[in-house]
Amino acid sequence: MTSLQLTFPAPLPVQRHLFDLPREIAWLNCAYMSPLPRASREAGEKGIRRKSEPWSIAPSDFFSETEEARSLFARLIGAEDGDIAVVPSTSYGIATAARNIGVGKGQTIVVLKDQFPSNVLTWQRKAAACGARLLTVERREDGDWATAILDAIDDTTAVVALPNCHWSDGSVVDLQAVADATHRVGAALVLDLAQSIGAMPIDVLRLKPDYVVAVCYKWMLGPYALGFLYVAPHRQEGEPLEENWIARTRSEDFASLADYSPDYQPGARRFDMGERSSFHLMPVASRPSARSSTGRCRGSPPRSPSVRARSPSARRHSASAPLPRPAARRISWACGGRGAFRRTCSTGCGRPASS
Repeated sequence: MTSLQLTFPAPLPVQRHLFDLPREIAWLNCAYMSPLPRASREAGEKGIRRKSEPWSIAPSDFFSETEEARSLFARLIGAEDGDIAVVPSTSYGIATAARNIGVGKGQTIVVLKDQFPSNVLTWQRKAAACGARLLTVERREDGDWATAILDAIDDTTAVVALPNCHWSDGSVVDLQAVADATHRVGAALVLDLAQSIGAMPIDVLRLKPDYVVAVCYKWMLGPYALGFLYVAPHRQEGEPLEENWIARTRSEDFASLADYSPDYQPGARRFDMGERSSFHLMPVASRPSARSSTGRCRGSPPRSPSVRARSPSARRHSASAPLPRPAARRISWACGGRGAFRRTCSTGCGRPASS
């Protein structure tokens, strides 16, 4: 059994004032979809208005907000700005990784049982095309994913493609133990951190993954249809999914675009999606709301790992969500359930509370 230890800083002060949540609603299910902070929503509305005034969009606007958002995400995971590509979805990032990782006949690609489809379907296709085998790791009764994963990694392993916590119940994977084993056999480590980035700290310098993809609309409190892909330095000469103009050198000079530069922008920018400069999404992702009012990076976990329903309504909604045991092997903010409940009067009459 691996010795997984989750450490948590002191809880943040209440941040409700940053959001437009109705007073009678407590939203718990950012593992499904987070609310936008008010400042981010206003930035998005401003971006939509700007599209109605295209004369106000300068060539530099195609680059400035993208680079700001790229930098914010890089700081969140301990990477350099040039290690980050802008992507529209988890599946796009995983497809980029799969295109650039060699898999041979008879090798294995390791995933978890009931893993989210975006980090499975591409590997199914890859395995079928290469004559490889998709190896699905079964859940252990004690909740220790890592030990089961380590048992599956051997000299035939080509790729280990995992989350940090399981999307269905928040059970945690000891990524350090898995990363060490993956590197020992020379396999590629591909991480889908949609369910944990922004809530659990991640350090790519320590884990040394080949690729990390994360979408904005969950714990990064950002927009839908936007995410980021970390590409390790030794993978940055790979082949992108698409060839778009803005990923090439001299793209800042609109007058020379028809010169068709054969060279890419530095680092992972070659993997950027087309139309990355989306003027209604990118301002939302690049808002200072990436940090809390306390100055803490939103990669810091917001609460302790124990889940305790503190109202009758919360208990009713969480009762149908089976959680892994022991509690130390799950993160509370990804525990499933319906996520929102209305605060009710303490008499149990069912009426909304007055305050």
